[in-house]
Amino acid sequence: MSHVSLNASFVVPEDVIFRELDGEAIILNLATGNYFGLDGVGTRLWALLTESGALQGAVDAMAAEYEIDRPALERDVLDLVDALVDKGLVQVKA
Repeated sequence: MSHVSLNASFVVPEDVIFRELDGEAIILNLATGNYFGLDGVGTRLWALLTESGALQGAVDAMAAEYEIDRPALERDVLDLVDALVDKGLVQVKA
């Protein structure tokens, strides 16, 4: 079960860098050494999330761009964001 909700907003810590190469990406926390690889869809989510910080808006945009069952999309996004929070790659905005 996810620890974050679709109503949450996020910020990227200062120690986190993002690099994209050929549609895939690596996110690295320089302070902790934690990193995470993203495929093309995950990279798109990262772009949407870092543009606005709002998870609901990112999910809405992805639902419009991809043909996917909305509940499945929401579960997948929450799982991914949970993993990013656990690794210190994004933080829930207070």
